[in-house]
Amino acid sequence: MRAIIEEMAGQLAGVPGVVGVMLGGSRARGEHRPGSDWDLGVYYRGALDLDALRELAGPGVEVAGPGGWGPWVNGGAWLRVDGVAVDWILRDLDRVERVWADCRAGRYEVGTQPGHPLGFWSPCYPGEVALGQVLADTGGELTTLRQQTAHYPEPLRAALTASAWEAGFLLDVASKGAARADALYVSLCLSRAVGVLVQALYAHDRRWCLNEKGALAVAERLPGAPADFGPTVRALLAAPGGTAEELAATVARAQELARRTAAALGG
Repeated sequence: MRAIIEEMAGQLAGVPGVVGVMLGGSRARGEHRPGSDWDLGVYYRGALDLDALRELAGPGVEVAGPGGWGPWVNGGAWLRVDGVAVDWILRDLDRVERVWADCRAGRYEVGTQPGHPLGFWSPCYPGEVALGQVLADTGGELTTLRQQTAHYPEPLRAALTASAWEAGFLLDVASKGAARADALYVSLCLSRAVGVLVQALYAHDRRWCLNEKGALAVAERLPGAPADFGPTVRALLAAPGGTAEELAATVARAQELARRTAAALGG
């Protein structure tokens, strides 16, 4: 299968507008399972020949152009090759480079994106390059960018670590929802607060966080995490409660965890 993927990457690199192709996801990190998808980041610049992409994808495969899958994941296609899922994911290289410049300056943004319930955190772009494998790179740009992103920017580390304050703020306002027995609002605040803390823990360890999937299992083992971080989070999210009293107790436990986590991160 690897040979098929490498051949496909070479074909993708020949499409007008494509700059290079990277293997991403669990396959690139060596964390895959037998049935894991093959994720191919298709990096392009300027106008992209969608007709050529559709011809390469084959009949019956829908290819979404830039913006077709939302503002951040952008577009791509879902294919089946020998019964295995292969995903093409479009990435605008100019935009990736702009985000990388922001990250080096300690700036990031969180955008709304289907499939990302806690939002799309812009450092994912350079993180994908840092953790990916270059399969095709006609001009050497992806290889150069990968070398640069291997070093986690200290300004970004400081900014994301400092962002842990938002967890406390979210939980403070969640307490008002708890008093009204507003289970939806409290649950959303809890999830967002945990996501913020996870991002801060990753950054503190100079580790790229690409999305929410599997992030808690990694974060709970990082040096900055309290020893009970993972079990406490699972208990809070599994049963936040339904009455005002139950929700208030859940929020209080979450507030204590957020305080201890922030303290461990130096905030």
